[in-house]
Amino acid sequence: MTKAGSKGGNLRDKLDGNELDLSLSDLNEVPVKELAALPKATILDLSCNKLTTLPSDFCGLTHLVKLDLSKNKLQQLPADFGRLVNLQHLDLLNNKLVTLPVSFAQLKNLKWLDLKDNPLDPVLAKVAGDCLDEKQCKQCANKVLQHMKAVQADQERERQRRLEVEQAEKKREAKQRAKEAQERELRKREKAEEKERRRKEYDALKAAKREQEKKPKKEANQAPKSKSGSRPRKPPPRKHTRSWAVLKLLLLLLLFGVAGGLVACRVTELQQQPLCTSVNTIYDNAVQGLRRHEILQWVLQTDSQQ
Repeated sequence: MTKAGSKGGNLRDKLDGNELDLSLSDLNEVPVKELAALPKATILDLSCNKLTTLPSDFCGLTHLVKLDLSKNKLQQLPADFGRLVNLQHLDLLNNKLVTLPVSFAQLKNLKWLDLKDNPLDPVLAKVAGDCLDEKQCKQCANKVLQHMKAVQADQERERQRRLEVEQAEKKREAKQRAKEAQERELRKREKAEEKERRRKEYDALKAAKREQEKKPKKEANQAPKSKSGSRPRKPPPRKHTRSWAVLKLLLLLLLFGVAGGLVACRVTELQQQPLCTSVNTIYDNAVQGLRRHEILQWVLQTDSQQ
């Protein structure tokens, strides 16, 4: 690649006041370091070379006021081209530019611009118009700056909108993560409570089982004591013993009364009385029923023989 230093000697030799002419130097790249060492060169002519790109550090040449890049092969300008804030005159005639960087809107001091003979985007080409005279070139600079400011504002709004969407999405994700964490904590707590409940049930069942196992052992330990001569326990007193005795006596008296009445109705002269007739009939029917059984019949036969 050919540089100005090897083509026409030292750059200082080409400096004329504040103008540095590097046109027609067959340059493939810009000698940025050498140019940065010449802050007095506020007017730079790089026209009619073979430049296809400008390095990003070219935008550090903020001392430039007038820049001629016409008749090269530039396909795009650096993204931070707007750093050349002191630039007032810019010639980009006959390159291969399609668009301009958004930072172009920062060239607030730009007064003159030529974009003819570039395959510009139709919208940008319409905004730029022609640059056939001084007035048209000044109008081109003003209109393009306004257009690029509008593009910059649109992009800033779009960037802000995307940022808000991203922030809203992050908030939603954070809220969702917090909700999921809360649900996990709730499930964990419920699981722990269920485990504690089951443990208590297990402990209660185990304690009940141990208690049941202790009872036979106590009974087994108490049985030998009674065999070894220990005083046996007295049976618990029977309740209502006196009442049962009175009841038995009454039943016995009733039985004797019935038997006495039956004998009187069978043997004495009272057997002709209506009451005794009924009693004797009931007795005879009962005896006949009982005689149907062989054992009772035998008992009755024996009794009658006697």
